[in-house]
Amino acid sequence: MNKIKVGIIGATGYTGSELVRILKNHPDVEIALITSESRAGEKFSEVHPFFQDIEEQKLKSVKEINNYDLDVAFLALPHGVSMNFVKNNANKSFKIIDLSGDFRIKSKEIYEQWYKMEHIYAKGIEKAVFGSPELFSDKIKKADLVGNPGCYPTSAILASAPLVVNKYVDTKSIIIDSKSGTTGAGIKSKPVNLFSNVNDNFKAYAIKTHRHTIEIQQTLEQVSGDETIVQFTPHLLPVDRGILSTSYFRPVKKISEKEIIKIYKDFYKNAPFVRIRKNAPTIKDVRGTNYCDINVNYDDRTNRIIIVSVIDNLVKGAAGQAVQNMNLMFGLDEKQGLKQIPLNP
Repeated sequence: MNKIKVGIIGATGYTGSELVRILKNHPDVEIALITSESRAGEKFSEVHPFFQDIEEQKLKSVKEINNYDLDVAFLALPHGVSMNFVKNNANKSFKIIDLSGDFRIKSKEIYEQWYKMEHIYAKGIEKAVFGSPELFSDKIKKADLVGNPGCYPTSAILASAPLVVNKYVDTKSIIIDSKSGTTGAGIKSKPVNLFSNVNDNFKAYAIKTHRHTIEIQQTLEQVSGDETIVQFTPHLLPVDRGILSTSYFRPVKKISEKEIIKIYKDFYKNAPFVRIRKNAPTIKDVRGTNYCDINVNYDDRTNRIIIVSVIDNLVKGAAGQAVQNMNLMFGLDEKQGLKQIPLNP
């Protein structure tokens, strides 16, 4: 089999560099093109010095894409920019995996309501497959355009899916409390991720309004078939990477913790990157990997199911999940190139 020729569109941020880190050692991939409009002509290692002697190819402008016979393009672009790329390249032969939010929401109107910008390519919304391999692998295998899930939604959806799919909980009363490292805010300096605001500090933000709320809600509604209401509150941790989500559910019938654990183990028995843990996992337990670790609890006193889930927001929450989707799209073992061991401590 010839190697899959990959283009990474927009490689100066955290997600772009993480894609290179993972794909560089993928046995079935050739990184044919890495683009940057602001740093075109410079070596990739000049933008990300830790790649010195590892990845030294020059960054190109996206305008040169027609010079490369790509099989797949990963879009590590901001919301609102990806949709332009997809529209302008809709007739090209290569597949697209978009890591922005532009093709995660299943309605132009709802996208515009939550993202506060016009969506210019509704056809792409209709065509895109939501890239959660644990839920939609059959659709991903046939897809030409995948909307890679957000980081918060990945941790929340994987924590919730076994319960809502099997009708064990009230889908109108889901509470998700999530904490993320600062890389979730992107590489550009802004007040929210300045050292003086993050160090020795901890805060909630975007209460009631975070745009990942609708992504979580619509996906759980899709897999359950029931009206779903999610109360989602994100928080910023003074760490660089990792997400921990604690999700709360009200069961609709009597159930034991032992039964719930079995539900999760059965649901994810063929999911190589979901691990059901006996004890509450930490973000270091998945650091640098594509794992989502889940711990299951039931509180008899409050009649609440409590699920703790952790991911690395740059891997399972972004680049790693994108590579997992690529593997499925090209008929590879979904674990290919993603067998990293967690870096702990």
